[in-house]
Order: sequence, then structure tokens, then C-alpha cells
Amino acid sequence: MRIAVGADHAGFPLKQGTIELVRALGHSAEDLGTDSTDPVDYPDFARAVAVAVASGRCDRGIVICGSGVGASVAATKVPGIRAAMCHDTFSARQGVEDDDMNVISLGARVIGPSLAAEIIRAFTNARFSEAERHVRRLRKVNAIEEEARNGAFDAARRMQ
Repeated sequence: MRIAVGADHAGFPLKQGTIELVRALGHSAEDLGTDSTDPVDYPDFARAVAVAVASGRCDRGIVICGSGVGASVAATKVPGIRAAMCHDTFSARQGVEDDDMNVISLGARVIGPSLAAEIIRAFTNARFSEAERHVRRLRKVNAIEEEARNGAFDAARRMQ
């Protein structure tokens, strides 16, 4: 599996171990930055990972920021991305099996390297179940995204 990995400055230390682990698990890892703890903006790296996955260049993605929240929010803005912040192995596995999650977000200031490694293992080992109820729900999620692309929510946005 090809996995894109990106992090902001807060996630940089955890990113290094993540790339090593992804490769040790037999996958290829595409490092999309950042390359230091110098302050940068998480949306830039979340976008890079999400685009790599949405384009098909990578099969899945891992984004890392301080809390995991911001990177998750940014990644989900790219059409075709189903990202979630996961700080436990159940959510990481279930998110793929039931929801076909293709990007996971981790908070480097929330979890440590050992737990991150277990979460990444759960994420990379999981496969979408293809169960009818999950396929049906995924179709509904994709329909919401298509509605958004077609402007269905523009009026609501203007009312704010």
C-alpha cells in the first residue's frame, strides 16, 4: 500500500517514526513534509496528503498536527477524502472497515509514539468490509459530497 504522510511542526517528531513504521510494515511511505519543528501551517500538509490520496497517487494518508483536529478538518475538505482523527485502535480499524476512511489524523501532543504505532497498525491492517449496510451508508456520504459540489448548500452558506 502507498501511504502519504504529512505533518506540521507539532507533528514533525511523530512523523519521523510514522514513516519508519509504515515502511517496516511493508508499505511505501511518501513524505510530504514538514521537515523540521519550524512553525508552519497544518492545512498545507493536510491538503498535500489529501490530494495524494484523492488523486490515486497514494492509497491512504496519515496527517499529524498538535491535536489531530485541524489536520482532519482540512483533509476532509478535499473531495473524496474520508478523514478522521483517531486516538484509539478501535476507531482506526472501524473507520476503515465501516466507513472506508482513507486518511487518519493523529495528535502528536495528545498521544505518544507507542500508541500512535498501534493506531497506525490498526489503520493499515483494516480493509473496508463491503457489507451492504456500509456500502449503502457510504453511498449516502458520497451523495452529500456530490450535492455540495453541485451547490446544494450555497444558499445556506449565504444565510450565515
